[in-house]
Amino acid sequence: MEVVTKIAPLALALIMLTLGLGLTGQDFLRVIKQPKDFIVGLICQLILLPIIAFILIKVFNSPLELALGVMIIAAAPGGVTSNVLTKFANGDVALSVSLTAIISLISILSVPLIVFKSADLLNISNITNEISMIAISMKMFLVVTLPVLIGMLIRKFATNFIMTKSQLIERISVLLFVIVFAAIWIEEWENIIGYIQQAGLITLVLNILMMFVGYYVAKFLASGVAQRKSISLECGLQNGTLAVFVASQLFNDIAYLIPTATYAIVMFITSIIYVFIVRKIN
Repeated sequence: MEVVTKIAPLALALIMLTLGLGLTGQDFLRVIKQPKDFIVGLICQLILLPIIAFILIKVFNSPLELALGVMIIAAAPGGVTSNVLTKFANGDVALSVSLTAIISLISILSVPLIVFKSADLLNISNITNEISMIAISMKMFLVVTLPVLIGMLIRKFATNFIMTKSQLIERISVLLFVIVFAAIWIEEWENIIGYIQQAGLITLVLNILMMFVGYYVAKFLASGVAQRKSISLECGLQNGTLAVFVASQLFNDIAYLIPTATYAIVMFITSIIYVFIVRKIN
């Protein structure tokens, strides 16, 4: 748990810095000029995803640790991988970037709210050091919002830095991401089969169901096929490192992190299959 607690904040900060390096003011202005598709994606991710996740943990009668772990990953914003896979799927990359960026910034409020409310509904009270919702929001600000803003400033005022260092930062963040998730599995190696049996099915169902929900809600409410693909992938690919960071700040028990580690594996497999299918169909 010590490895995860120390490395997860750094990994998350670097990932968010990388996101900021790719952003401009246009990514935010686009939302104001063309709000419909963004609002559809926002509703799918911030409202429908947590509701569906909560229904699933009740249907599957998940143990409390795994149940809240599922809610933490459901509360997390979309990951930057969704932007890359949206490009491969011939989706609306600009919409994907806007959703990832803005929901990531909103997450310093939405994630603690969803997680703490879920803990109340599940009657979970053993939160580490009784950390408050405001305290976790402030910690998230330091490792989520601040690196994004720094990345945007670097992009605006130090273009040469982006040309020479952005790929290096991205590679380091990926390496740290791998170390974090490897540490989770190594620490719980003796219990890994049981955890996969408990968390594997619900995370798989949640992931596939949300990609379908995102696609078909967008089909009726969004602009076109490219936007459906973007919203669908945004709903299915969450920021696992952020989820690990939040879980490690709140709990000393690594069991709360298992759904995130399981979901991270599941979402990459299903999303690649999804991209392959939509490229064939469209």
